[in-house]
Amino acid sequence: MRDIVNPSEHEDTPRPIVAIGNDYPPEFELAPHRHRRAQLLYASHGVVSVSTSQGAWAAPPERAVWIPPGVQHAVKMMGSVSTRSVLIDAEACGERSDCCEVLAVSPLLRRLLIESVDLPKEYDLEGRDGLLMALLAREIALAPTVPLAVPFPRSPALAAKCHAFLAAPDAGATIDDWADALGQGRRAFTRAFRRETGMSFQAWRQRAMLLSALPRLAEGEAVTTIALDLGYDSPAAFTTMFKRLTGMAPSRYRST
Repeated sequence: MRDIVNPSEHEDTPRPIVAIGNDYPPEFELAPHRHRRAQLLYASHGVVSVSTSQGAWAAPPERAVWIPPGVQHAVKMMGSVSTRSVLIDAEACGERSDCCEVLAVSPLLRRLLIESVDLPKEYDLEGRDGLLMALLAREIALAPTVPLAVPFPRSPALAAKCHAFLAAPDAGATIDDWADALGQGRRAFTRAFRRETGMSFQAWRQRAMLLSALPRLAEGEAVTTIALDLGYDSPAAFTTMFKRLTGMAPSRYRST
């Protein structure tokens, strides 16, 4: 296992994009921190989870988390994780959002990320290495987003409820359960939830279930076990939800 490299040590490297590779032991956590540059965090092996005060994002295989410059974030590794990440100057990837998001990683982008970590940090801008990194920045700018995020509301009571659900999700949880627990009427709760998260309760709940399932799938747990643990009536119901949100069957993630 290679020594863990702190990305902050390379923030001032005089190149528009700098690649960093790290291998992390199981369940390793990075305390809340921020970077001057934007970061694309990609796990070539394993699953990474990124959290901020605004929400949580998960990146299983073939996905990566985009973290804008200056955003404080914590990172948790699900199992053993190998990351291939890049720090990017804002002007080198200006098309991307100023909010965290999960991006799809195409075969080309994956190959570029893997190749980039072996280049000298101060690579030749005019040579092959410079062309490779310029193409990498362009592929990041064009990568589509995927719905692997759960936003957190601002109100403390509702935020606490959301954090607790993410830690112990239950597919059987209903709007009425949450409204009663918070001492609100059903209509007032649904309006407040959408206003603070930008999502319906049902959509948010499904995203939270998905984020909870991804690390377990990556570790090789059976789809049936995960579905029943999360409160789904059947593995088929869980699979339907999973495919609708990710475009892939959960068995695809389990076998990666």
